[in-house]
Amino acid sequence: MKPTASRPSSSARLAALLRPTGFALAATLLLAACSKHAEPATATAAAPSYAAVARGRVDIEGGLLALAMPREGTLATVAVHEGEQVKQGQLLAALDTRPAQLAMDAAQAQLEQAQAQLKLLAIKQAAAKQRADRLAAAAAAGAGDGQSADDAREASNQLGAEHDADQAAVDMAAQKLAEAKYELAQRSLRAPFDALVVHVVAQPGASVSPGAGPLFTLLPNKPRIVRAELNESFVTAVKPGMRAEVVANDDAENGHWSAHVLRVGQVYGPATLENDPQIRANARTVECVLAFDQPEQQLRIGQRVIVRFLPDGKP
Repeated sequence: MKPTASRPSSSARLAALLRPTGFALAATLLLAACSKHAEPATATAAAPSYAAVARGRVDIEGGLLALAMPREGTLATVAVHEGEQVKQGQLLAALDTRPAQLAMDAAQAQLEQAQAQLKLLAIKQAAAKQRADRLAAAAAAGAGDGQSADDAREASNQLGAEHDADQAAVDMAAQKLAEAKYELAQRSLRAPFDALVVHVVAQPGASVSPGAGPLFTLLPNKPRIVRAELNESFVTAVKPGMRAEVVANDDAENGHWSAHVLRVGQVYGPATLENDPQIRANARTVECVLAFDQPEQQLRIGQRVIVRFLPDGKP
């Protein structure tokens, strides 16, 4: 007769089942405890430390350039369009130049006439001087009349005075010609430097004048800067040369740029970039100008940003 195998008791079977579960529960509690102890250290390491934070906007030195026609008249040509890049000296627009061209032609003719008269008088003066010299030599040798020599010398001197007057007339005619050329040039509007045409309010055939407002708005090809409004409580914490981080308002991943402080203003003014009207009415700020460490031409003028000033020595 085979011996009967002893069967484990109920308590033994329950202990065997709970043993792996106990190990798993212990491991879970240990990991949770480690996470709780490590969490404050991670948060402390990631917490940023800034000397100051301010609102700002993208700009360029001098701002946008608004150009008006320097003379009154009718537009004959509008040579550029919005969004076009222009070079220094490139024609933007021109008035009807026929009146100015006629005035310049008249001044040119007057100058040529004065020059011709001066040339003729110079020939007469040379002949009179030669005759006076001969008569004076003859009178000195006793072969001529002294009165004739005196008359010839007087005539030569008179022609010399007329020569000076005609020379002054030539100079005046040349000045009038220069003025006519200048007025003709004022009928054309040209780009003062390389720039992007941002706005155009001009059409051929329109009547314009200097007081009618700008016809073109240009964005010069200059480096972008940031004009930040530094709250009065942070003014003493920010110095020229301090490094900063410029962040787009949406804080996008590709919206971070490094910059440094160029200058801190000396005049307090109202906060114009604050969204809350109550804070905007009571806050006093100082303008702080920053330059980007790398050229950032993709930033748009007027774009709002947040500037975070880094403490000295922090990368």
